[in-house]
Amino acid sequence: MRDTLTPRGPDEAGVYLDGNVGLASRRLSIIGLADGQQPMTNEDQSVWVVYNGEIYNFHVVRHYLESRGHQFKTHSDTEVILHGYEEEGPDCLARFNGMFAFALYDKKARQLFLARDRLGVKPLHYVWDGQRFQFASEIKALLRDPSVSRELDVFSLSKFLTYEYVPAPHSIFRAIHKLEPGHWLALDIGGRRLTKQRYWDVPLLDDNLGYKREEDYRDELSSRLEDAVRLRLVSDVPVGIFLSGGIDSSTVAALANKQQASPLLAFTIGFEDKSFDESGYAGVVGKKLGVDHRVETFSYGKMCEILPRVADSLDEPLADASVLPTFLLSEFAGRHVKVVMGGDGGDELFAGYPTYQALKLIRYYDILPHELRALLLRAAQRLPVSHSYFSFDFKLKQLLRGAGVSREIMFFLWTGSFNEGEKRDLLTPELWREVKGQNTFEDLFDYIKRSNLKNEMERALYLMTKLYLQDDVLVKVDRMSMANSLEVRAPYLDYTFVEFAAQLPTNLKIRRLKTKYLLKQAAATLLPREITHRRKKGFGVPVGRWILGDLRDMFQDYLSETRLRREGVFNPAFVSSLLSDHLARRRDNRKLLWTLLTFELWRERWYPSTA
Repeated sequence: MRDTLTPRGPDEAGVYLDGNVGLASRRLSIIGLADGQQPMTNEDQSVWVVYNGEIYNFHVVRHYLESRGHQFKTHSDTEVILHGYEEEGPDCLARFNGMFAFALYDKKARQLFLARDRLGVKPLHYVWDGQRFQFASEIKALLRDPSVSRELDVFSLSKFLTYEYVPAPHSIFRAIHKLEPGHWLALDIGGRRLTKQRYWDVPLLDDNLGYKREEDYRDELSSRLEDAVRLRLVSDVPVGIFLSGGIDSSTVAALANKQQASPLLAFTIGFEDKSFDESGYAGVVGKKLGVDHRVETFSYGKMCEILPRVADSLDEPLADASVLPTFLLSEFAGRHVKVVMGGDGGDELFAGYPTYQALKLIRYYDILPHELRALLLRAAQRLPVSHSYFSFDFKLKQLLRGAGVSREIMFFLWTGSFNEGEKRDLLTPELWREVKGQNTFEDLFDYIKRSNLKNEMERALYLMTKLYLQDDVLVKVDRMSMANSLEVRAPYLDYTFVEFAAQLPTNLKIRRLKTKYLLKQAAATLLPREITHRRKKGFGVPVGRWILGDLRDMFQDYLSETRLRREGVFNPAFVSSLLSDHLARRRDNRKLLWTLLTFELWRERWYPSTA
């Protein structure tokens, strides 16, 4: 199980056994290079820990613990977890600022204590059948134990087909669960009793009118983000940055570079297809800041080549096509450094996606007479299909897919794949009977109830953080970077910065249709105008074109009638119609087809059973 995770920790390996308790770790050594070996124990060897991640403020926590009489024997951040737990038990989590997943074994109490960071940057999975408990950073480690069931969770499959990912605490396997971000879990080994508790959540305000001037909020944003960047520069090895040329990573690069004695190492990948290429913008930022900017240009043929390697790195299906460039960027950066910073979180905190603009615009659609809305819907379906980046016909058709449902469900249908009607046609009758009475959006509604928010935009921001950010974006970045033995740090996800951003007035996040309003005001003092005022472009790949060209044979093979009929999950006739309509350019089915391909690639590797 341990060595399945070697790419996550190629530098060292360790194991600790005590009767029926075993802890194992792989280490990517970044802090405390000489003495940070794991599993690590305290002075009397009564508490042991294995841990993935970084406690950025470990110096501050260590100073406090030393004042309480604790003696440290290493220079590693790992040791503060041991002494913090000894001093305060689960309350020690309130002191840690970092990204982490760890497991502590308390020999005296016969208890296993596990915790995950507030935003879920680091993963933690577990299996508990009432007798036996197992945990791991990735599902693939759990699956090395033949006693762990590989039974497919059909309801999680249904959620995947809609969201394009499986929301926590569920996984694609019925027996395997994810510990949610901001939670801890304790197992009483003798009593075989499992306890789970939330220790943090995003603080929420419904309609914050604000109490400061706009420029004061702007200056506070800059100061807080600079502090978050400074913390993430703590390392015993060089720290680089992913530089896309977008406002999020460019702002982090500007703040990091001015705190470095030598130029910051910045990594960008470019693409031959200029409609998807952002390397020119990254070059403008790199020149302005004077960073050591390194660019590698890839063909889309190269991305097609690495698709099997990417699939090998995912032990749960994930239909976010940007996993491919993320893998390439991580591979590129990993040849030079062990640690980089990225811009993840900026879009979720400051309403950076076009869907937030759509949430404002849909109000005008809703007030149209029914006949006019029906006419608009028919007209949209007749628009010629374009496979250019985020084309007009694609945007309009995605917008209208959500017509007739609640705003929250509409918001996630815009970003997802299959709606309920399409899933009814897609799944075999047997599987559809299993899921048709269940609420695909139960997780979404649970978060809505928890938040108690009435402000529509604030509710969308919260839901995107609790679903898309934690279960898509952070999973993608973690798996693709760690597959290349690279650690990615996210300053925007410093929990103190998240708490600040969450309680900003809504009109400082999105003003009219201008996204990231306050962040852009802060960035304007650091970056060229052509960066702060450019139109957003995501980490896109031309999936629609691939299906017509480079990957046509792969799609026809993996979605063939013979294969699908043998597997008994999807209706071959419906899938065939999706593919033939796309190939004939009658419809743009890129998202639906990509979701199906990623599931089939995953299924081929992990052999799930349907019963």
